[in-house]
Amino acid sequence: MKGLLIAGTASGVGKTTVTLAILAAMRRRGLVVQPFKGGPDFLDTDHHTRIAGRNSRNLDTWMLSAEANKDVLYQASQDAEAVVVEGMMGLFDGKDGATETGSSAEIAKLLQLPVVLVLDAGKSARSIAAVVLGFELFDATLPLAGIILNRVASEPHFKMLETAILSACRTPILGWLPREPSISISERHLGLRTAEEFDDCDANNKQIDALAALAESHLKLDHLLRLECGLHLKSAAIGCPETGKASIRVGVARDRAFSFYYEDNLDLLRHHGAEIIPFSPMLDSSLPADLDALYLGGGYPELYAQQLSANLSMHTSIRHFVASRRPVYAECGGMIYLAQHLATSDGKPHAMAGVLPFTMEMTNKLVQFGYVTVELAQNCLLGPRGTVIRGHSFHYSRIVNAPTIATNYRVLYSISGRQEDEGYSIENVIASYIHLHFRAAPIIAQHFVEAARKLKARQTVPA
Repeated sequence: MKGLLIAGTASGVGKTTVTLAILAAMRRRGLVVQPFKGGPDFLDTDHHTRIAGRNSRNLDTWMLSAEANKDVLYQASQDAEAVVVEGMMGLFDGKDGATETGSSAEIAKLLQLPVVLVLDAGKSARSIAAVVLGFELFDATLPLAGIILNRVASEPHFKMLETAILSACRTPILGWLPREPSISISERHLGLRTAEEFDDCDANNKQIDALAALAESHLKLDHLLRLECGLHLKSAAIGCPETGKASIRVGVARDRAFSFYYEDNLDLLRHHGAEIIPFSPMLDSSLPADLDALYLGGGYPELYAQQLSANLSMHTSIRHFVASRRPVYAECGGMIYLAQHLATSDGKPHAMAGVLPFTMEMTNKLVQFGYVTVELAQNCLLGPRGTVIRGHSFHYSRIVNAPTIATNYRVLYSISGRQEDEGYSIENVIASYIHLHFRAAPIIAQHFVEAARKLKARQTVPA
């Protein structure tokens, strides 16, 4: 299958712009292309999905096993003609400074994907050749398939860069992109603006056309389309969907405020018999009818705090749901929404759903960042005591005025080495700052669905 991994020399060099341009051009050429994102990222995957028309998936060699990564690639790329993986940070950046663990380089090796390296050439001249040469020499077992220069000022600027690189390096230059406002996606504290904010169909199509046109005019697409994934994959991790069990309706919060979900988490829930029912805590007056469980993912509730706070009927609906003891799982932004109040960055308090007995406040810097290992400290709706799963933490908020409350997680932060109890529990609710990747321990999805199924069975037994 046609395939490549788009890496960068560092974060912020324009990997996402290049990836979206290639996806748009492939789609305009009539190809069915399956996008992926390396690392624990939700924003880039949503933009991939918007451009490619297929749900982008996450690959991660720290959170997931080698076989799980291969299976994600295999299953998602069925009936696709090409796969495009966007890496994370710099090509060799990962869990630590000594190894390639969790890096784009490790993903490329594991999945036998040719690497195309993106460089920010906006303020570079001849010195860019030294950067390319350094990446060529750093790991001889990872030959580069090509380089793309981003933010090039002009054609003469590109010719200067090309001359420098060709004089010292062996990696082919596969094109360049200029600075182009029409294809830019603005950023905020957690990263890019979400794909949900691109709800103007005409504007979205214009951006896709602009991306495709730039790729066609500035990149060597025919060369890129000759690159291939070297794996012959066999799928075994998930297997066939379960049959013969009652369907469980899981309400999933999806709107501008809540959009951070691993698509594979939802797939695993479906595999175990869940029907995913999207709803909007911002716009809907109440939860959808006949739900058996709730999944409140992360996102930007702080940006829509006023709308979320004003939707009092939804608050009431959620509190009634919790009182029924049906399972509720909330991550990061979802936990913020279940709190009593959220103090936004201007200090103004906003009433939230009022399920958890504490208040949240936004901060001006990251509170916790990086990969985490979670061990379940007791039996709960996510699994038996001792279950270990991996995920990540990334948030600009904190809990204040927290009373003593039961916790289900023992969390180890990979960067700081800090350990703490987390995973706050009340009634049949588990809420945490941690974004778990269910593929790291598929029993989590199974246990959550089964918890909802058992409660539903008890509630439907005739008196």
